[in-house]
Amino acid sequence: MLMRTDPLREFDKLAQQLLGTATRPAAMPLDAYRTGDTFTVEFDLPGVTPESIDIDIERNVLTVTAERAPSLPEGAESVLAERSRGTFSRQLFLGDSLDTDRIEARYDTGVLTLRIPVAERAKPRKVMVSGGSEEPREIKG
Repeated sequence: MLMRTDPLREFDKLAQQLLGTATRPAAMPLDAYRTGDTFTVEFDLPGVTPESIDIDIERNVLTVTAERAPSLPEGAESVLAERSRGTFSRQLFLGDSLDTDRIEARYDTGVLTLRIPVAERAKPRKVMVSGGSEEPREIKG
């Protein structure tokens, strides 16, 4: 069986997966962790202006979109372009246990940081139980 390979076509496919296309934006890398009653999500967005970042929440789906415009001066001819440009997008599905009304967002040194607190209804609480002739007693839950 004879197979033809085109290394440039394979490179083009890889570049589209990593950098995205006009119809399918590139994903932005992220880290997420929990500290106490707060979830923190950090997105890498180097070279993006804070004005180009858009954060939307609809039905517990968090969508972050940002755009990095070309940075060539007018009249300049590009010789090599390896840095990603265009639109970046990422969606996260947030659980019901998070308070999406109190999300805090900060953009500093190319990193967008979102802090999402745990909802009060999802935090552990104590329930008072009474019965018979006993005084109510506390049960940890």
